[in-house]
Amino acid sequence: MRNVPFQQIFRNFARNILKPVKMSTVTIKDKTFRTSIPEQEIKARVKAVAGQINHDMAGKNPLLLAVLNGSFIFAADLMREITIPCEISFVKLASYQGTTSTGAVKEVLGINEDLTGRTVIIVEDIIESGLTMQRMIESLGTRNPRSVHICTLLLKPERLKVPLDIAYVAFRIPNDFILGYGLDYDQQGRQLRDIYTLVE
Repeated sequence: MRNVPFQQIFRNFARNILKPVKMSTVTIKDKTFRTSIPEQEIKARVKAVAGQINHDMAGKNPLLLAVLNGSFIFAADLMREITIPCEISFVKLASYQGTTSTGAVKEVLGINEDLTGRTVIIVEDIIESGLTMQRMIESLGTRNPRSVHICTLLLKPERLKVPLDIAYVAFRIPNDFILGYGLDYDQQGRQLRDIYTLVE
C-alpha cells in the first residue's frame, strides 16, 4: 500500500466532506424562509446531545417524554442515538397559532404512564418563553417522578421569562421564527430536513 501525503488526504477530505452548504429558500403559504441550520449540522448536534444523555443516564432507564407535534422528528433521531436502555412516550400541548404564541397553554393529550420513581427527560423542539415547559414540569411534579430533566433542540435564551434548568440543548438561536425538522408554520413545513429562518 503506497503512502499518501497528509496534505493530499486532507484536501480529499475537505473536498468530499467539508463541502460548503448551499443556502436555499422555501416558500410556505405566504412566507419565505432561508436555510439557517443544515441537516448535517443538526445530525451532529443530536448525536452529541445523545452522547451526553448516554453518559448522564447510564443505569437509570430514563423515560423520554416527547412534546408533540414539533419534537417528533428530534425525539426519533435522538432515541436512535441513545445506546442505554430507555423508553419513550408522548404528550401534546398547544400554544401556537401562526408565527406567534397565543399565551395560553392547553394540555391536549395527557400522560398515561406511572411516573413514580422514574427519571424523566422532557424532549421539546423549541423553548422560547419557557412558560410551556414550566407548566409541564409542574404537571409532572404531581406524579412523583424521581427527577425531571429538559432536553430541547432549540433554545431562545433572550426570550426566556422563567428560570429553567435545561440540561440538554442542541442549539441556542436568536429570536427568529424558524421552520423545518419538525417545526411548522400553520402545520406546514415539518418535513423539511434543514432548519429555516423566516425572511422578513
